[in-house]
Amino acid sequence: QVQLVESGGGLVQAGGSLRLSCAASGRTFSSYSIDWFRQAPGKEREFVAAINWNSGYTYYADSVKGRFTISRDNAKNSVYLQMNNLKPEDTAVYYCAARPERLRIGTKYDYWGQGTQVTVSS
Repeated sequence: QVQLVESGGGLVQAGGSLRLSCAASGRTFSSYSIDWFRQAPGKEREFVAAINWNSGYTYYADSVKGRFTISRDNAKNSVYLQMNNLKPEDTAVYYCAARPERLRIGTKYDYWGQGTQVTVSS
């Protein structure tokens, strides 16, 4: 079994920062890329950022470039999403998901976390 658990969400004012965590249990991320998605009420799920565990290669959606940073901690088997200069439109439930590293973004995800709520006030 593999379980992904997100944490770190909360309420923040526009311009503030939050750091989300995605921790894996059951096994490591060694053969995966880890992606962050978000979904706001009434809207479709949106890709946010991705990181390959082995290489550290990162990729970001245009909407968050320059504001969000995805990273990994090998010792803790965790992936993080540092979110700076938050905007009200960033309000959503944020999910992490594990993708076999040989596959492209959006093609297949083996595991999903339960989500963590991020709310950005005006």
